[in-house]
Amino acid sequence: MTRDSVRRSSESTGDADASEDNAAYLNRVADRLEHSYDLDWERHVHGESFELYGRLRIEHRKQFLHPSITYADHGSHEHLFVRRTSPVKRADLDRLVELGHTLAEEWIDPDETHYSTEFTFVLIAPEITDAVRAFVDGFRDRTLLKLGFYGHYEVNLVVVAPERQEFVASTNAEIEAAFAPWDRQEPNPEPGGWFDRLVGRLRS
Repeated sequence: MTRDSVRRSSESTGDADASEDNAAYLNRVADRLEHSYDLDWERHVHGESFELYGRLRIEHRKQFLHPSITYADHGSHEHLFVRRTSPVKRADLDRLVELGHTLAEEWIDPDETHYSTEFTFVLIAPEITDAVRAFVDGFRDRTLLKLGFYGHYEVNLVVVAPERQEFVASTNAEIEAAFAPWDRQEPNPEPGGWFDRLVGRLRS
């Protein structure tokens, strides 16, 4: 699916002006993500459809005396799934959490080189209800693999209402800069962006 087809498909979802705005918003999000993520326009997984899919992979290794001598090699992965929906219901979120656990079983090769994998699901909606906000804001789902010897994986949830400039994310979904640019704080002289924080976790 191309960006033009995303825009055309949105015209059947409701008000034309709002649909155009949502399509333009999704395109702007893709522009922010494409420098870090490998992106695909349209992904179907276990019966679920997503307009945008992104994959981020970071390899971490330490060297001893010479670059050819390495140790503590491990990798971190993030899978990002984005779609527009109206309205967002608790059942939708529960279903995505279950999908995250299913994908973890299928996509992760659990061994000593695996550090972490994140499955982040983003729903773009006209509004965020109080019930959805409360659930997502307090949500955290981390699973250790072989008591942590094979790393861990996490399922993250994000709901964003761009027309209302509202955003809510679960505890470790550090992707606000891409999906809520209106909520950025004043520039911080110290590194602290969402990508910097991800890299920082690998270095710890």
